[in-house]
Amino acid sequence: MDLSDLGKMILIMGVALVVLGGLLMLANKWPGSDSGWGWLGRLPGDIYIKRDNFTFYFPITTSILLSVVGSLILYFLFRR
Repeated sequence: MDLSDLGKMILIMGVALVVLGGLLMLANKWPGSDSGWGWLGRLPGDIYIKRDNFTFYFPITTSILLSVVGSLILYFLFRR
């Protein structure tokens, strides 16, 4: 690995972090929600169990959706 390749990788990660930070700052302005992302985390298939003194939350559908979106983004960024 060349130093210029390492520099490009660090620069891309920095830009991605800036974009992600901006999206998170704008999360409270997402339409239709009081707490930010609204529907994200409450999709059909997400497991949420609440008892008296026990809460279990497993966002499986949200995880799959974010994985697919992230994979598509990386595919289009790094294809040759």
